[in-house]
Amino acid sequence: MLKRKSTYLLSLLIASACHCGSIANVYADNSIIDNRENGDSDKKESAEDVIVVTAAEQTKQALGASVITAQDIKRMPPKSDLSEIIRTMPGVNLTGNSSSGQRGNNRQIDIRGMGPENTLILVDGKPVKSRMSVRYGWRGERDTRGDTNWVPAEMVDRIDVIRGPAAARYGDGAAGGVVNIITKKPTKEWHGTWNSYINQPMHSDEGATRRTNFSLNGGLLDNLSMRLYGNINRTGADARDINYNHAIDPRVKPAGREGVRNKDLNGLLRWDFADKQSLEFEASVSRQGNIYAGDTQNNNSSEIIKSLYKHETNVMYRRSYALTHNGYWDSGVSTKSYIQYENTNNSRLNEGMAGGSEGQINSANKRSTIKYDNLTLHHETNLPFTFFAPQVATLGVEYNHQTMEDPASNNQTTAIGGAIPGIGAENRSKDSSAGLWGLFVEDNIELTESTILTPALRFNHQTISGSNWSPALNLSQELNDYFTLKLGVARSYKTPNLYQSNPNYLLASGGNGCRGGSSCYILGNKNLKAETSFNKEIGLEFHDNEGLIANLTYFRNDYHDKIEAGNTAIGTAIGGTASQIYQWENVPKAVIEGFEGSISAPITSNISWKNNLTWMLQTKNKKTGEYLSIIPQYTLNSAMDIMATDKLSLTPSLTWYGKQKPRKYDFAGDKVHDSSTNQLSPYAIVNFSGQYQFTKQFSMTAGIDNIFDKRLFRRGNSTTITNPHNPKPVSIGAGAATYNEPGRSLFITTNLSF
Repeated sequence: MLKRKSTYLLSLLIASACHCGSIANVYADNSIIDNRENGDSDKKESAEDVIVVTAAEQTKQALGASVITAQDIKRMPPKSDLSEIIRTMPGVNLTGNSSSGQRGNNRQIDIRGMGPENTLILVDGKPVKSRMSVRYGWRGERDTRGDTNWVPAEMVDRIDVIRGPAAARYGDGAAGGVVNIITKKPTKEWHGTWNSYINQPMHSDEGATRRTNFSLNGGLLDNLSMRLYGNINRTGADARDINYNHAIDPRVKPAGREGVRNKDLNGLLRWDFADKQSLEFEASVSRQGNIYAGDTQNNNSSEIIKSLYKHETNVMYRRSYALTHNGYWDSGVSTKSYIQYENTNNSRLNEGMAGGSEGQINSANKRSTIKYDNLTLHHETNLPFTFFAPQVATLGVEYNHQTMEDPASNNQTTAIGGAIPGIGAENRSKDSSAGLWGLFVEDNIELTESTILTPALRFNHQTISGSNWSPALNLSQELNDYFTLKLGVARSYKTPNLYQSNPNYLLASGGNGCRGGSSCYILGNKNLKAETSFNKEIGLEFHDNEGLIANLTYFRNDYHDKIEAGNTAIGTAIGGTASQIYQWENVPKAVIEGFEGSISAPITSNISWKNNLTWMLQTKNKKTGEYLSIIPQYTLNSAMDIMATDKLSLTPSLTWYGKQKPRKYDFAGDKVHDSSTNQLSPYAIVNFSGQYQFTKQFSMTAGIDNIFDKRLFRRGNSTTITNPHNPKPVSIGAGAATYNEPGRSLFITTNLSF
């Protein structure tokens, strides 16, 4: 094993000092953590002297890595979704699935401008992909809240946010980064919690939040322990007319933020069946239903949509089951294996599938259910050895199989634009699937006391897009007692989703988004290649003995074969309106480039100050110049932790967003003009909270979000629309104003433990 006690202690100091920075602590061997939680004092003392630093743990010290602790969440609790606090990390923003601004208020985690589809969400290291059960639209939109809301905030132990080359080790879908939500583990002593949260907006047209949850954990037998938690959460929808006075186009009514109803129940049983050997069985069931605010994909409105306001138009039922084995052997070898089955039933009111009615609810009572199953098997072995230098090699294998049954999305007929050779006119198969297996090897090499080299290689093969090699190399070089140089390079990838690669998935348009204004189709493409990204970063880190930590990182992602709706016709339909036929295709090149910096400093013994800044230099399609995401050019997060007394802590914070530019081209590929070019001006959000620990068992946190009441109103989609009442065509798109930023609100949360 690698004896690096000083490195371990330093990393713990770094982690305790910084939640806004890009440095994460080196996590010790999991058996150490488990033994501490279980109160095994004998094993605790011996474990402190010997630390296994695997390649996986070394990635958590990379420049592109951050940690959000349970205390961070307790001081500034998110209103409804963990994404609200994850967005405060370097390189992280919230955005829709495409640069069109459609579904603008359904924003998800976007890391380094790569988009939500390139962010891999994990819970306790296991993938969560329920959002894949939501239909993928013409411009890459999904009407989804994402996958960061399946765990209540109060049940989170920490959140690891890993960006760039360090994230590539996680495989498919991690080209932008990884968000790993770590839940609180069972203990041998019996403990319980009861938490409540209330957020009340100062404006009556914005939705309020009410949340309550409980947890219970403890030992059933000497070697058997359990954890159980449940959660109920409700966030109301914005008023139906919240954006009416701000819309660019008076003919459309851009909707505000929709609400959500959450119900979660999770149970975990842990069996320590032998010394340093454990089995964990976990079962989770969740229900997420929306509270409709009137949103549609193309800014359409109808009497049906009006009648459904505040009703539940879609419900997501998620069930997951996992069996995990952790083993730690006398030879120093550690192993981890798990099998997880994730089942999602996405029940929705039927929606339009063609042209301007795409994504618009067309029935107030007819529903369809998309069934998505995701099976993952994973094993890895960590092997410490010495060959010229101390090393820990990681060998792993993983298999993933996803299947989807979608009776709603494959029913678009060819009557609208003519027959398509090789494609059934109707009643096409509703089933799709893909298998993915991979092998990976990593080695954490301590070349010298000041030099750590981590090479890695991953091979994956998907049944649709074929094989992919992903090499990676990370280096950490201590220059002296204060400065450390870190760099990383990696090739990451993302396979086509089950809509993009399915030839039975057909979208049609009578002209909206088609070249030349004629009607057209877009088809799934089974010959798509996987998207790949060559991610690079280099940075300098400074730390002194007084607790000051600072770093600056330059990153660049050269993005190849990005999958988008094609704009080059591959044929013409027969009969009907003789529609042009397009399909999903690989865009040759795109680039993402920017800087991240952070400073964490103790001001006094009772006050610490944490800051991070992200500067996006570019995020664009190199062929067309189109932006990949609508995100701020600059993002600054700043927070202070003030221990006013032993029991009272205060946390003021500020987030400043730089200007945001809209898409450059409309759906048909023509350059936008007039109001569609409007940028979103810089703005700042200031928050304040205070936490008081009344007793060891009871605390209360209260605060104000958005103190200065800076509100943004959605003005529509960034779609270009020509006004038919004007003899001279005028573009009346919304530019970058495609989402709502809520105003001032008050919150209070109570935490009771026993």
